Parts: sequence; structure tokens; C-alpha cells
Amino acid sequence: MTASVHTFDAAKLSAYLEPRIEGFGAIKKVSKFAGGQSNPTFLLETPTAKYVLRRKPPGALLKSAHAVDREYRVQKALWESAVPVAQMYHLCQDDAVIGSWFYVMEHKDGRLFWDAALPELGVDEHAEMYDEMNRVLALIHNVDLEATGLSDYGRPGNYFERQIGRWIKQYRASETEPVPAMEKLIAWLPEHVPPDDGRISLIHGDYRLDNLMFHANRPEIIAVFDWELSTLGHPLADLAYQCMQWRIGRDWPIKGLDGLDLAQIGIPPEDAYVAAYCARTGLRKIQHWPFYLAFSFFRLAAICQGVAKRAALGNASNAEAHKVGGMTAPLAGLGLEALG
Repeated sequence: MTASVHTFDAAKLSAYLEPRIEGFGAIKKVSKFAGGQSNPTFLLETPTAKYVLRRKPPGALLKSAHAVDREYRVQKALWESAVPVAQMYHLCQDDAVIGSWFYVMEHKDGRLFWDAALPELGVDEHAEMYDEMNRVLALIHNVDLEATGLSDYGRPGNYFERQIGRWIKQYRASETEPVPAMEKLIAWLPEHVPPDDGRISLIHGDYRLDNLMFHANRPEIIAVFDWELSTLGHPLADLAYQCMQWRIGRDWPIKGLDGLDLAQIGIPPEDAYVAAYCARTGLRKIQHWPFYLAFSFFRLAAICQGVAKRAALGNASNAEAHKVGGMTAPLAGLGLEALG
């Protein structure tokens, strides 16, 4: 990735935003956030306030990827709901301003964590943090779609059939070398989709620790970020996606919990976390759990392959893109392991 790929003219951006965001002043400083593999995200500092800008990457992109307009819509719709999100200020769909679509949102001041083991915190805090993640996930899945205007936010039909088809296409479009474990999942998953049970809700699509901002002093989530993959779908897809972290190792670019003594560090095991979610959402029993896990690993592997492709093209958002891209085969392997 070259140093200039994600730069833009701050003066031109200021001139565009000042008449569109009340109280917006001239931008004095622009800083790119280090995290994120998809849509580059920047801190904008004016003389009186801070804002966050999130944009599509410049250059050639996979079809339907980097949907900043959908991110903007869903967070704007959720602003007055119980789900904690940042306030949305403006969506720009004019490439001429900075080179790609973008939106500007509120800057939240809190804590971000990147390691599922939460080593920065005391052992006595871990259970509360995990319970809060569980609580907010249930809030997302209990959103009133009619009241928030999101009843048309996804397509009808079996969510998993659609998603498997979509991510096979995305994977093929970004494939750089054969991955045998991915081929096995691509063959197995379409043939074992569970019958549609009619459950549908808003789903985040990338619900994991580093997309959550916590209060500076309390075990309270103040904002859920990175809604690019959100849609209407089956809520267990979100739950299984988060539960991948119990099976991912400590030496991965995304640090998981596998190999740790969870009781010793105060983090609930996967089955206890799932049980707490079921209690919050009224579920009595989850069938087909191995399928949901395998699907989640397959989808994340396909996402990582997309990161690898963007790194090869030179327009990846994050300097660590090559490491993340290298996770494709190991993730697919964990997907096969989840099937037993």
C-alpha cells in the first residue's frame, strides 16, 4: 500500500462539509485510524470538535462491497433505538469530493479492545464485559424493524442460501491460490443449509470485540461500529460469528481464546455465552450449531481473502492486510473442524 492511497484534500472537504453539517469548521488535522480492513476511517479535527469520516477505498472494488451508504442508513435508523451507535451527520455519494463515497459521524470517546482475552483489564471485569457484549447483541436482534424503517433492509428467502452464494462469488473474485479447505466448505455448505425456520432480524454481520466501543470507566458499550455487512437475516449467524473467537488461537492476527484457562481469567465458555444469549432472546434450543459455526468461518475466510486481494492491488485499508489475508486457509480449517 502506498502512502498516498488514502489521502485527500482537507480544504476541499472542509468547503464541502461546512454548509452541510451545522457548526462544522475548517478541518485542521486529518488522521487515519490504524484499525479496520475494509473501509478506511479517519479522524477529522476542527477548532471546536472532532468527527469521524468513513469512506470506500479508492480503486477497483468487488461488487457490492464497501457499502458505506448502507452503514450510514442503518446507524441513522438506530440512533433513537436502544442499540448504541454514533450519530450520523452526512452521507456523500459524489466521488468528486474525496475520490469515493463517504459519510461523517460523531466522534465517540471510549475504549477499544483488540484481544478477546482483555489483558488490559482485571480478571474481575471480564465477565461483565462479556455479558455486556451479549446484552447488546440481543438488543440488535430485538430491534423493531417497522419502527426503525428497516423492514426492507434485506432480501426475502433463506438467509444462509443467499449468503453462501454471495460469498462463494466474492471468494472466487478475490481468489489468488487454491485453498483445499475452502473448496471442501464450498462443496459442503450449500448441501446442508438448515430448513428456514422463519426467524429474521437485523443482524450486524461483523459483531466482534474490536467493532465495539466501551465507556471509558464502565463495562458499557457506547457504540457499535462497522455496519458494512449488516442486513436482515438469521440472528444465529451473528451469534456464531462472535463465537468463533473461542476457537481462534492466541497467535493469530485476530487474537482468540483457544488454549486459555477461561475459568481462571473470568471469561465464560462458549456454551455459557450461548445460553445467556438464548435466555435474552427466548430461544429454548439451538439446532444445527456446527453448520452456523462452519458458515461463519467460511464467510470470514472469504472476507480475509478479499483483504488479501486488496493488498495485492495496493488499495488495502490497513498495513497489516497481508497478515489478515493469510488467515484464509487456517479459518477454513477451523470451519471443517467445527463440523466434527
